[in-house]
Amino acid sequence: MSFKDASAFMIVLQVIPELEAGGAERTTLEVAEAVIADGGRALVASQGGRLEDELTALGGELLRLPVASKNPLTLWSNMRALIAIIKREAVQIVHARSRAPAWSAKWACDRTEAHFVTTYHGTYNARSALKRRYNSVMALGERVIANSQFIGEHVRAEHGVDEARLAVIPRGVDLERFDPAVVASGRVADLARSWGVDDLAGAPLLLLPGRLTGWKGQREAIRALASLNGTDPAPHLLLVGDAQGRETYVAELEALARSLRVAERVHRVGHCSDMPAALALCDLVLTPSVEPEAFGRTAAEAGAMGRLVIAADHGGAREVVIEGETGWRVAPGDSQALATAIATALGLDRNLHDRMTQAARDHVAAHFSTRSLQASTLRVYHEVLNSSP
Repeated sequence: MSFKDASAFMIVLQVIPELEAGGAERTTLEVAEAVIADGGRALVASQGGRLEDELTALGGELLRLPVASKNPLTLWSNMRALIAIIKREAVQIVHARSRAPAWSAKWACDRTEAHFVTTYHGTYNARSALKRRYNSVMALGERVIANSQFIGEHVRAEHGVDEARLAVIPRGVDLERFDPAVVASGRVADLARSWGVDDLAGAPLLLLPGRLTGWKGQREAIRALASLNGTDPAPHLLLVGDAQGRETYVAELEALARSLRVAERVHRVGHCSDMPAALALCDLVLTPSVEPEAFGRTAAEAGAMGRLVIAADHGGAREVVIEGETGWRVAPGDSQALATAIATALGLDRNLHDRMTQAARDHVAAHFSTRSLQASTLRVYHEVLNSSP
């Protein structure tokens, strides 16, 4: 079976460094699911991680390669391995989701008949010509997918990608999984007990989902919490996410909480595999990133669960959170503005709160569903396969 005749049986190889928690990783699984449902084969070249069992359960196939490495010799070795995979498995499309493996994938596609597609998952800061060149591989796909309008504008401005090659496909939310009606109360209660927040006498719970790294805004959230010390009952902050080895940053957060006398109200709970239950447990979701999020998937998941969000006013969050209608947006890095918004959110009357949460659910369902992401990505794949050589 040749590549040109195989469009009825699509074989797609996605390339991503790891399969740990994260938006790009989750999207990889969602696209694999769509390819399989479309009657094709979904291969993933990766070093693997905690999501690899989910990939296998979907029917996807993990091909373990050291594609997280930026070492030039490893990039070249990965190219040779990808060439072998493309030929052996008759891969038609290689879809790269990160820069280092994208170079290996691009070189492999140049030496085979496979099509090269990329998803631009972030702004990829470019402070030098060399870094800009390194980033540019993400704009070299036959089709370049941007995961938000914000990233689409960035790709146009940074790389001059024309509209014929650019597709804006926002990240999706699984509306069946993130549905408050299907999250059993027992799941929420079990999570509260495991996190030690099951007996807080009705104190509001603020959830900040995201790996523990400075740009995600944990410092600002702790300072905002301290500004609310006079509130009765005082809210508690749940930091949900891995440290991923950033122990110095963890120590800094702990010291900051102690110095502001809120240590007993800051709960660092680590990775959570049941985010619908975590969102059901909380009263309010914070996404105060000091650098712009490419999309803001956690804000969209919160909206689907009927939780209001306070987001930093930049990046893809502007597309997910509608100011005053589905949540609030505050100046990045402004902990006092964040505290003010928290107080406003917690003080809403029930009728207004319910109208806003319904608006949030409706907005996410209309614009950011997993099914829409899957259908749009499959459409790009079929367009690529049907394009002229």
